[in-house]
Amino acid sequence: MSSLPHLTRRFFEVALAKDLSGDEMSEVAGWLKPDLLGLFVRQQVADQRHGYECARRILDEDPDRTDLISAALLHDIGKRHAGLGAIGRTFATLAGLLPVPTTGRWSIYLDHPALGAAELFDADADPIAVAFARHQDGERPGSIDRESWRLLRLSDWEGP
Repeated sequence: MSSLPHLTRRFFEVALAKDLSGDEMSEVAGWLKPDLLGLFVRQQVADQRHGYECARRILDEDPDRTDLISAALLHDIGKRHAGLGAIGRTFATLAGLLPVPTTGRWSIYLDHPALGAAELFDADADPIAVAFARHQDGERPGSIDRESWRLLRLSDWEGP
């Protein structure tokens, strides 16, 4: 789901992202196992901020769904391997929407769901975190119930 308003919003979120505050990082540390926290902090600031905001949206929608927090925090973990900033991410996303071949960091960026899922699997993350990372832009996998999928997708696509 890459609409023009979504791409525009994400561009500015990446370009203007601010580090998590000490209190926000303490929340994240309380939600993740130490090895997964290590993965979280290796993300770019924009992806840390986005994951944190996704987690908060889930808790705002249903405070009892703490089982979804690691999935929200870590679903874009694969993006870090591309090392792209706001402009590079925008061009990679646009290239992925067009019938043009991509290589290098753009290909890595476009393959971030599979890369992230593999990394989370290797880190023994919860199966729902692995599944959401892999299928975040696609159809609901059978391993995730409809309500959990609704909450995860809502958290990731919230906005105009």
